[in-house]
Amino acid sequence: MSKEKVVLAYSGGLDTSVILKWLLNKDYEVIAYLGNVGIEDDFEDIEKKALETGASKVYIEDLREEFVTDYIFPALQGNAIYEGRYLLGTAIARPLIAKKQIEIAHKEQAQYVSHGATGKGNDQVRFEFAYSALDPNIKIISPWKDEEFLNQFKGRTDLLEYADKYGIPVKASKGKSYSEDDNLMHISHEAGILEDPSKAAPEHVYSMTNSIQNAPDQQENIEIHFEDGVPTKVINETDGFEETDPLKFYIYLNELAKKHGIGRIDIVENRFIGIKSRGIYETPAATILWKAHRDLEGIAMDKEVMHIRDSLIPKFAELIYNGLWFSPEMDFLMNAMNKSQERITGSVKLGLLKGNVLMLGRTSPTSLYDRKLSSMDLEGGFDAEDSRGFININSIRLKAHQAVLREQDPYIWRYKKEK
Repeated sequence: MSKEKVVLAYSGGLDTSVILKWLLNKDYEVIAYLGNVGIEDDFEDIEKKALETGASKVYIEDLREEFVTDYIFPALQGNAIYEGRYLLGTAIARPLIAKKQIEIAHKEQAQYVSHGATGKGNDQVRFEFAYSALDPNIKIISPWKDEEFLNQFKGRTDLLEYADKYGIPVKASKGKSYSEDDNLMHISHEAGILEDPSKAAPEHVYSMTNSIQNAPDQQENIEIHFEDGVPTKVINETDGFEETDPLKFYIYLNELAKKHGIGRIDIVENRFIGIKSRGIYETPAATILWKAHRDLEGIAMDKEVMHIRDSLIPKFAELIYNGLWFSPEMDFLMNAMNKSQERITGSVKLGLLKGNVLMLGRTSPTSLYDRKLSSMDLEGGFDAEDSRGFININSIRLKAHQAVLREQDPYIWRYKKEK
């Protein structure tokens, strides 16, 4: 009788290496899968390790270009930012990783998928929502919510002892002081020594950005081109370099932002399950792109469209953060965001200096900016006398409101008047 198959989202780290062996010991056939969304690692070594641990097959999929064009750029078009600060680097990658995992499960006719996300974090929700949306019949093995697994592994020490028992090579040690998750868009640093939000993160924690102190003193100027809200080209005005390929373009911006110390944040955020979490995030290229895109919208987007779209940003970001990329509400919002981006076309000139992204200028063939109309020195076809009627009409409701206040509570009205 053949064993039941499970496709495991595998990184080669301590948790998923132990989970792979644990699933094997529970008599599953395990297919290891790693989605490369821009992680820095030795993929040949990871494949070798998975096979030596007992995986029947290993899939290592290069998802970087799809990550940029189909996930990062749509999030950029909607200016997705969670709780006003977090650019969602981990959350944006998860639906793509899960999608490819389900595709492999179908190809291998696997009954199960599995992941190594913990029961306190956001990733468990992101993976499992995506699995369920993409294949309602798939079965999910989530070890960090499994009673047997939890009884066996109380923490990192138990994992390391299990790895040692079965000869699983791991880079982790009992003294590692924090956890990290990286991809092309960002790297996150959490837990361990970072759990005290009153203390600054040590400089050695950061890896995707230089410190401002070590960033160049010379400003570097670039120009980014957009078409319908999507970045299409970067030009370095300092040395003349140009790039239009989305993946190469993004990697190049990461390198520039890293050099100039751009993209660091230190926040306490609200996880989906209600726990507050302190996170250190480095998001280099995305920080530049989000600022440039927003600036271009200022000149090319209608006021009322912008205000309505802006009211949707918190919900849009929340859906991404909570793992609801493949949901009816996200389909609705994506359509709205795409509509808002029609004719957000043009270029933005930026200066990169000591952690700052400086706006130097913007042009657009679809610009709604009228210099003559905006000028404080020229009439430009605007009749200032029209403002009198405009103000009178819009003040009617204010006068009515105050009349009600006077009628209902004359003492308060008199007191305000005397004050």
